[in-house]
Amino acid sequence: DPARSEDEKKSEETELFTKYYTEWKEGSQREQSYKTIPRFYYRLPAEDEVLLQKLREESRAVFLQRKSRELLDNEELQNLWFLLDKHQVPPVSGEEAMINYEAYLQVGEKAGPKCKKFFTARVYAKLLHSDPYGRISIMQFFNYVMRKVWLHQTRIGLSLYDVAGQGYLRESDLENYILELIPTLPQLDGLEKSFYSFYVCTAVRKFFFFLDPLRTGKIKIQDILACSFLDDLLELRDEELSKESQESNWFSAPSALRVYGQYLNLDKDHNGMLSKEELSRYGTATLTSVFLDRVFQECLTYDGEMDYKTYLDFVLALENRKEPAALQYIFKLLDMENQGYLNVFSLNYFFRAIQEQMKMHGQEPVSFQDVKDEIFDMVKPKDPYKITLQDLVNSCQGDTVASILIDLNGFWTYENREVLVASDNDSSSTADLDDT
Repeated sequence: DPARSEDEKKSEETELFTKYYTEWKEGSQREQSYKTIPRFYYRLPAEDEVLLQKLREESRAVFLQRKSRELLDNEELQNLWFLLDKHQVPPVSGEEAMINYEAYLQVGEKAGPKCKKFFTARVYAKLLHSDPYGRISIMQFFNYVMRKVWLHQTRIGLSLYDVAGQGYLRESDLENYILELIPTLPQLDGLEKSFYSFYVCTAVRKFFFFLDPLRTGKIKIQDILACSFLDDLLELRDEELSKESQESNWFSAPSALRVYGQYLNLDKDHNGMLSKEELSRYGTATLTSVFLDRVFQECLTYDGEMDYKTYLDFVLALENRKEPAALQYIFKLLDMENQGYLNVFSLNYFFRAIQEQMKMHGQEPVSFQDVKDEIFDMVKPKDPYKITLQDLVNSCQGDTVASILIDLNGFWTYENREVLVASDNDSSSTADLDDT
């Protein structure tokens, strides 16, 4: 109506807008209320919120207890084995009792609610190999269940030490876990109580050296379960563990005493720390002084001396040179200018020290040009002038390259590899003759 003023029109427009907007908002709130959005952030209680912290601690303990009750106990596992054995389907394959899918489902029905998650088509298919009757091995299935139960038990056990409740363990948490584990491992019965703290430090370092490459000071519980270190540690429950197994197991008493004994032998002035001069006698005493300089520049030291924890990282790196974490440690020392790659200059810088050692031992020095070409041929880096850490890992020759550059003994072994292989073959054929 042309007679209506501009103000009246505006007023009506505002009224209608408010009405429609209110209706729309109420409708959308009914359909898509913010309450239906799942909560994804839970603030951790601050240190001074004692009551909230206690509540969180208690609720986590209750949760872990509930999870623990959901696991199969020994009696239930025995019952499961009895049921599987009762439902085996002939003929026996080799010495393995077998079961087909139909019988497998029947056992699943009878085994009880706790077992239900194991009796799925997916698990059956995973264990199905080359049986002509489409059956699976009862023993393989039972071992699968046992392994799953063990993993969940261990996860709950580790989670009890996860003070922050965030799914990871700090160094002190893992130290507490291992310290309380010692009395349950018969292979460690002979350890003196006074050595416990050194043992725990030795054991914990291996976890952190390999599982915390960025040195954040914490490790995911998931990563601890996924690696083999826990298996090695729990292998010490076996009272009949062979001497060879003990020597190759970092967590065994002989292995821990060996590493600590080496440290004490190197520490000539008995001040509990190692100087560069003391560390130079490590192993075959053939590490170059240039490399040792880099160790003391890059690693944590106290008044220029190395403590036991830093020494353990050093030992783990040099004893496991094939492993990416060890290569990362060595690469950081070789990459003097922190460029992220090694070039001809850095290779020459380290190899010059090997040449000097060869002169000192009265050996004819080898040409750097030849060694440089061999290194680049071995590694085949993406960039023909630069070798990155990833290049070293991908080439599977990183351990050889590291040995050539830092250790005269390692270089000598590489240089004489053909002679050594031939002499090994000669000695084995001589042994064969002796046997006949």
